[in-house]
Amino acid sequence: MTPLQRHVLTATIIGSGMAFADGTIVTVAVPKIRAALGASLAEMQWVANGYTLVLSAFLLLGGAAGDRYGLRRVYAVGVVLFAVASFACARSADSTELILARAIQGFGGALMVPGSLALIAAHFPADERGRAIGVWAAATSVAAALGPLLAGWLIDRAPWQSIFLINLPFAALCLWIVIRGVADLPTGAATRMDWQGALLAVIGLGGVALSLTLLGEAGGGTRLAAVASGVVGLAALAAFIAWEARAPAPMMPLQFFRDRRANGVNILTMLLYFELSGAIFFLPATLMLRDGWNAGQTGSIFLGFTAMLAILSRFGGAIADRFGVRLPLTVGPAITAASFAALAPAVAVGGFWTAIAPTMLLMGIGMGVTVAPLSTAVMANAPSGQTGVASAINNAVARVAGLFAVASLGAVVGDGYGGFSMLALTCSAAAAASAVVGFVMLGEGKRG
Repeated sequence: MTPLQRHVLTATIIGSGMAFADGTIVTVAVPKIRAALGASLAEMQWVANGYTLVLSAFLLLGGAAGDRYGLRRVYAVGVVLFAVASFACARSADSTELILARAIQGFGGALMVPGSLALIAAHFPADERGRAIGVWAAATSVAAALGPLLAGWLIDRAPWQSIFLINLPFAALCLWIVIRGVADLPTGAATRMDWQGALLAVIGLGGVALSLTLLGEAGGGTRLAAVASGVVGLAALAAFIAWEARAPAPMMPLQFFRDRRANGVNILTMLLYFELSGAIFFLPATLMLRDGWNAGQTGSIFLGFTAMLAILSRFGGAIADRFGVRLPLTVGPAITAASFAALAPAVAVGGFWTAIAPTMLLMGIGMGVTVAPLSTAVMANAPSGQTGVASAINNAVARVAGLFAVASLGAVVGDGYGGFSMLALTCSAAAAASAVVGFVMLGEGKRG
């Protein structure tokens, strides 16, 4: 690996790692932020979802922006915007300001994540690109898993604002590497930006997510608003699909959904990240608000999960190379499903070493077996020369899954978090379904 390639890989891991970690870092801070800002559970769901909504809706447009204005320049702008928004999060005086700042953070992340993949693709030859993307995928997945662990450590020692201020030194380091060590590349001046598609995606995803959130609240007026926002959201999503079919430069080319195996990869991703995002958001709050755990102890439950994810991700790609993606993408989700089934009684028992920690360790094994082969499957089933767009679509699918999980599962767990066992079983069913998809839809064909 050349010095330039090392700089590219380091900068892209730091930037995307920040973006993914900030999707999970608020989970352990929920009780403290709620108390400080007087926020409701629904508002805290939107502290998470405001970020995820904008990130997922603009993720594909961020890739086009890199092509149009220059990968290095757009990536640097994303890092700066993310850092400024992180500072604004820390300065928020109420939940409305925090949700708005989180949305701006999401836009910064939408410039960084696809830019990461595009920078790797531009600086690594084809025979080295898969390995580099595998390292990126594993490192950023570990960063997302470390979010609650880092937040738990910070929350017990500093104000809640610290979970956002911690981004600033990482952003400064990332920006320095990009400016000093990453080459500037030619721009595609003719590249068009699909702003119409992005706007429809925001309205559509936001409307459906708001509807799911409101359905978890009581009151006839709330239910009416839920139905109305759901109708608007679904109509906007239908308009989005219709627009993408005829747009001159669609942010989500529909031809990517004509391949059975590619669809299988994205369906598996949707199911798997639905359950994972739901658990990561609601489990810490359940242990802290219902069972009285402190933030540090709560964050530490992710230590075994993160360790297994980091260790096994290194070998997942080799397993996929030797046996194909069908085996790990069936076994990994099946193990994850078993861990969620075990999590329901584990949380009811409440013992750290005897119940929850072993269950999270098992979950880490399942996800560790899955993550790298999933990235391999995305690359293997992408049309020739379009691996970057395929990866961006798959990342968008994962973020949308997290958006809908946090929005919908609040109704299952309840404001008092008494229904977490039912949530865990729901997540187990989603993970089991993803294992079935891996076995059925990824078992034929020459690719992957």
